[in-house]
Amino acid sequence: MQSFDFLPATMPDSAVVFASPHSGRHYPSEFLAASTLDPIVLRSSEDAYVDRFLRAAPEAGSPVLLGGVPRAYVDYNRAASELDPALITGISARGLNPRISSGLGVIPRVVAGGRAIYRGKITRAEAEMRLRLYWHPYHDKLAKIMSEQRAIHGRAILLDMHSMPRDAVNMNGQHTSLRPDIVLGDRFGASAHSEITEAVAAVFTAAGLRVARNSPFAGAYITQRHGLPSSGQHAIQIEIDRGLYLDERRVSPNSSFDSFQNVMDGVVRDLVAIGRSEAIPLAAE
Repeated sequence: MQSFDFLPATMPDSAVVFASPHSGRHYPSEFLAASTLDPIVLRSSEDAYVDRFLRAAPEAGSPVLLGGVPRAYVDYNRAASELDPALITGISARGLNPRISSGLGVIPRVVAGGRAIYRGKITRAEAEMRLRLYWHPYHDKLAKIMSEQRAIHGRAILLDMHSMPRDAVNMNGQHTSLRPDIVLGDRFGASAHSEITEAVAAVFTAAGLRVARNSPFAGAYITQRHGLPSSGQHAIQIEIDRGLYLDERRVSPNSSFDSFQNVMDGVVRDLVAIGRSEAIPLAAE
């Protein structure tokens, strides 16, 4: 397995970078054997097929970075230090955050719905091996891409692509009729300047999609680490409602997948355009 898959831009004329850290779907045989869950249930934590929605990006002018392993194996959107003592031997139980306590650390203990992945614990050596082979190379590559974009274009704009379960918004108390199709997370302005977030929102709105900001998803580790607006480096987490394109129970494309793919091809090309110097003046940085 690869730690990541990198798709360079054909003609790199945009400051925008796309990433899909959770769309990996190649599961190691030893991982499947060690799990209590069947493969379909394991896949419930994937941002399944989000990578396909980025197919237009390289030719349009932006690079794409894809996670190489599934989220249930290594979560690229957690800090390397978020190790779960309930899963990994030799880890201190002090200073746990709610993500780790719920089983959603950098090496997850559960998948969606709180379903346990393993029969018992894994060794610390196993956890560190996964971080060394997959997590660190992914983030090193992403940092390099962002640095190169800043050197070429004077800024870098990371669009970190994810998907959210159909019921995720309902579970957060929002009215069904107003359920957003897209949730943009810029950590309440801490990871991207408002002009850039507004431009991204306008692209999705123009495509006929309902957009919310920072609720229920404000951005996690990737936006925190790679979003540094004061240095001209911006990061926005983008959550797409899976119900628009996915049969969640089977983790397979639904009957609307192809039509939504066509919508996303246009959206991606318009998002790439945001990263061209004439789209948003550098003065906004």
